[in-house]
Amino acid sequence: MDAAKLAGRLAAARAGALVGREPERAVLDRMLSGAADAPLVAYLHGPGGIGKSSLVRYAARQAELIGRRVVHVDGRFLDADPRRLEEAAAPACAEPGAVLLIDTFEQCQPLEAWLRETFLPRLADHAIVVVAGRVAPDADWSLDPGWAPLFTALAVRPLDAAQSHALLAARGVPAEQRGAFVAFAGGSPLALSLAASLPAAAPGAPWDPTGDVLTILVERLVGDLPSAVHRRALEVVVQAYVTREPLLRAVLGDADTETVFSWLRQLPYIEATPEGLHPHDAVRSTLEADLRWRDPERYDDVRVRISLAGLQAVRSAAEDDALLRVAEWMFLFRNQGGPDDLYNYRTHPHIEDTPLRPEDVPGVLRMAEEAEGPASAAAVAHWVRRQPEAFRVHRYADSSAPVSFMAILRLDAPLPEDRAEDPVIAAVWDLVEAVAPLKPGEHLGIRRFAVQCGGHQRPSPLMELISRRAIGEEMRTYGRAVTFTVFEDADRWGRYLAEAGMPELAAVEVGGRQQHVFGRDWRRQTVEQWAQHRARTAVTPVTTWPATAAMSGPGGRLPRTEFAEGVLEALRTWHTPRAFATSVLLHSHLVPPGSPDPAADLRGAITTALDAIQIDPAGVKAHEALTATYITVSRTHKAAARRLGVPYGTYRRHLALARERLIEQLLRQPATTPTPAPPTSRGNGPRCVTSCPPLARE
Repeated sequence: MDAAKLAGRLAAARAGALVGREPERAVLDRMLSGAADAPLVAYLHGPGGIGKSSLVRYAARQAELIGRRVVHVDGRFLDADPRRLEEAAAPACAEPGAVLLIDTFEQCQPLEAWLRETFLPRLADHAIVVVAGRVAPDADWSLDPGWAPLFTALAVRPLDAAQSHALLAARGVPAEQRGAFVAFAGGSPLALSLAASLPAAAPGAPWDPTGDVLTILVERLVGDLPSAVHRRALEVVVQAYVTREPLLRAVLGDADTETVFSWLRQLPYIEATPEGLHPHDAVRSTLEADLRWRDPERYDDVRVRISLAGLQAVRSAAEDDALLRVAEWMFLFRNQGGPDDLYNYRTHPHIEDTPLRPEDVPGVLRMAEEAEGPASAAAVAHWVRRQPEAFRVHRYADSSAPVSFMAILRLDAPLPEDRAEDPVIAAVWDLVEAVAPLKPGEHLGIRRFAVQCGGHQRPSPLMELISRRAIGEEMRTYGRAVTFTVFEDADRWGRYLAEAGMPELAAVEVGGRQQHVFGRDWRRQTVEQWAQHRARTAVTPVTTWPATAAMSGPGGRLPRTEFAEGVLEALRTWHTPRAFATSVLLHSHLVPPGSPDPAADLRGAITTALDAIQIDPAGVKAHEALTATYITVSRTHKAAARRLGVPYGTYRRHLALARERLIEQLLRQPATTPTPAPPTSRGNGPRCVTSCPPLARE
């Protein structure tokens, strides 16, 4: 069988498997027939896995049957760049009657207005267009009197019960089993297809999508895996935004990553793109949920390794690629943000990020005054003169006008003129000198301004690029001791920053407006530790600034959630001296003030608590679980379970209870109170946000 015949059979089989969708197919058929009253553009929209791509394939098959040229464009490979879309769709401008199909359009949604106003009017005579994406089209299509009669939006809905039964029947699912599957899938064709891959239950037996069923679904989806290394590689692919060989190598270590990468490329649910490997969205979510349910420890371990590899990728990237690498790293946290989607992992190639140019200065000052007032504009003018290299300016492609700007200042000593010209910098230096003075060779970084035209500091692609640049600078800069970031809109950004380990430290009045200062001391938590901590799913904030006297040195009391996270991190890094020596518990009541060797004292306190658990008859199993897992270093939790001679599920229950028992034992140890030194005072310093005792000097 030659390739053309095989392709035809594949297309015919896919078209024949399409169930329902009669209204959508009727519209597509009328468009293809050239009916006078048919629209020229159909926009299919709906959630992932709902069947949009199946309808796109249907349109392609029907077009080919009547001899029309098909031009298929996938939005995932366009990077929202109009030039790439124009190049890919060019044949539709040259051949009359062409059928332009644009799938996964949500990946290049910023091009919607350009597509409507600039590109589509250049199509050849009698060409038609089918767009498919998750996001509904904007209202301008229907409001425009020219486009309104030529455009139709088709919301692709879940299948109804009859259609769902028909799909399952076509897949050979027994009639008595279909009802449970239909209830489980909720009309999603993909979920129905996954459920249909399960063996039929015993007659009369109920069917529920339990964890075991989820495991079977995944096994049916991925098939038999050659080895544990291949499974691990698949776990990487479904969590990373894009997978390349260096990422696999960083996570898998000495495994034959070249062979494994080639294997991944052949899987039917993995697409090889110019950027790397992408799994199907529904496959990604299914396999990721399965791993998280099945082995949360390994789920977090894979995330941590991907995060660290992403950090290294950012650090080693060329300047032009650094922000893209940051975006890929941020994909790990797509489900950890707030309801306003403060951060986005996608690229924004229609916006240019450039250094400050002399001709930008008037526009930058004007934006600052409009957004934050004359006093803030005066501070911007000072820093433009003092550190012009600290500024980054954003402008839309093909335009020279600045639309947003930021500045990341680098300071290593307080200067009188900086204090006089910028109240925020004066407040920052007061904080640093009071509780975290710099040592020779150290410097601090301040993301001082974040200004955009209109909607000041609201989430937007411009603000996202500002944040991405700030994150990239943190990852790529060495020797920075302290970082501050300043926001006027603390209500919107404060919670996210606090969860990321940057608490609010001060609020400073600038020209009658409050500027809020958030800070992090990298001497308390390294960038590598931060990248690891952010990747864990059960994230609790880590104190990275000495906000109270108790936190300024050994002997203090940590909040319980932070203390518990610190205990678990100390266990995980028990045999990694460098990581253990930076534990947040070194600043807790477990370490006496003035200790000559805080890490040794901390290890001793944890060992004492383990011994105390063992003495308690009810805690013997807890001691065994902790020791087998962390102290004697079993390679995996399943290996630890085998060592203890218990089923894996039993071991996991023992381990969870053991952690809680150890945390409680450590919390009961008596506290020792350090003697804080009084803070320095410098006139009208920053307002302390937290209700706290006087800050202590380290």
